[in-house]
Amino acid sequence: MAFVITNRCVKCGACESNCPNKAIVEESKQFAIDYFKCVQCGACISICPNRAIDEVGN
Repeated sequence: MAFVITNRCVKCGACESNCPNKAIVEESKQFAIDYFKCVQCGACISICPNRAIDEVGN
């Protein structure tokens, strides 16, 4: 499984500070996931107040 940060992201920073592998990176309009660092733990999904992170694929 993989995760993607959608356009519902308002750059609150909750996911970035909660990621154990520092796989959330700030871009100009929203945060993004560095797939080389992400270990698919799902910590970002549960902490996002805007439900801006979706699981994709299997």
